[in-house]
Amino acid sequence: MSNRMWGGRFASGPAEIMEEINASIGFDKRLAPQDIRGSLAHVAMLGAAGILPAEDVAAIEAGLKSVRDEIEAGRFVFKRELEDIHMSVESRLTEIVGPAAGRLHTARSRNDQVATDMKLWVRDTLDSLDQQAADLQRALADTALKHAGTVMPGFTHLQSAQPVTFGHHCLAYVEMLARDRGRFRDARARLNECPLGAAALAGTSFPIDRHATAAALGFDRPTANSLDSVADRDFALESLAAASICAVHLSRFAEELVVWTSAQFNFVKLSDGYTTGSSIMPQKRNPDAAELVRAKSGRIIGALTGLLVVMKGLPLAYSKDMQEDKEGTFDALQALSLCLAAMTGMVKDLEPNADVLARAAGSGYATATDLADWLVRELGLPFRQAHHVTGRLVGAASAKGVGLEELSLPEMQEAEPRITDAVYAVLGVANSVASRTSYGGTAPDNVRAQAQSWIERLG
Repeated sequence: MSNRMWGGRFASGPAEIMEEINASIGFDKRLAPQDIRGSLAHVAMLGAAGILPAEDVAAIEAGLKSVRDEIEAGRFVFKRELEDIHMSVESRLTEIVGPAAGRLHTARSRNDQVATDMKLWVRDTLDSLDQQAADLQRALADTALKHAGTVMPGFTHLQSAQPVTFGHHCLAYVEMLARDRGRFRDARARLNECPLGAAALAGTSFPIDRHATAAALGFDRPTANSLDSVADRDFALESLAAASICAVHLSRFAEELVVWTSAQFNFVKLSDGYTTGSSIMPQKRNPDAAELVRAKSGRIIGALTGLLVVMKGLPLAYSKDMQEDKEGTFDALQALSLCLAAMTGMVKDLEPNADVLARAAGSGYATATDLADWLVRELGLPFRQAHHVTGRLVGAASAKGVGLEELSLPEMQEAEPRITDAVYAVLGVANSVASRTSYGGTAPDNVRAQAQSWIERLG
């Protein structure tokens, strides 16, 4: 039996294992909405250009809409022997409208068709991810405004460094997400050129209007080189790169939530809605949502790496290797969408333990830098000398097992005779954060202003 899709060149059907490795319908069926949108735009252009008669155009358009309705209603039967979504739609279209359906593929190839479908799907998904990232930004900005003055320890090397506020910490992730959204928008702008009409690799001899097709599908312009049109998967790679960076940001925050919700830290609480219990230890409250956000970054980064390896050795133009762009891209962007939703839920759900955070903020000699700055500002010491004096005072306090603020004035004056009791004003954590008024600093008034600005920008 000849292959009914490939025509007379093949005298028999594929081997069973060939069908198994070649079929993509199991995963590319999710491109059905984009495939039908592309076909509707293509057939409308063929009619307007006088390439197809009006009656065929009308029949094909009606048939495509019927196929779309069947898919949306869950009545469409996807068959593996039809290989992919393009052949599945065309086969069903033929059953509905008859021989006219065979004219739909005029002046196009599956090569430009699948590139167009994938661009449409990725573009739709980037728009959705951008909105989800904005929702997470809003949740973080709202939390930042609420906790603009809630003092917590700031860390470097996961060691207590200087006091900051919880709101300031939240705004750091707002900024990260702003860069993520910029990358999503940049990737979208670059991908917004339409491959349809490039055909297999060389263009077509039919008098098509690629600008009309591009406009109908919301692209800025048609792609300019037919070889590049079907060989390009930069749009998927760039989107996966943006997704990977975003996933890393979410993973870093998730790691903090895992640490912060532990009994040893007890910085924040998550409700039953975002934690799970143990099958054997009744006291446990596990931050599984955060842990899974952290873990899913691996599969997102893996999808980028996998597609880079697929593409790295392919000569122009299309190779079947490029079918491997779909599963990883679908999975990774869906995983990022789930992570953004989960993180937004956790941010809205979490409650900082303000008393615990305040106590932790003062531990580990976190106001040592404030003391050094005071020595520079009030006594005129060079910073390196002030750093040395402060180090001696930290050593003295550590030897006694007390905080810097608990050292007596005579004990401080042993390190620097000119120190006065005015120094104690800078040693409290509240005074420390209030003093950080430089642009972008953690002073509560700064945090409130930045949070309010983001809330207004995000709408």
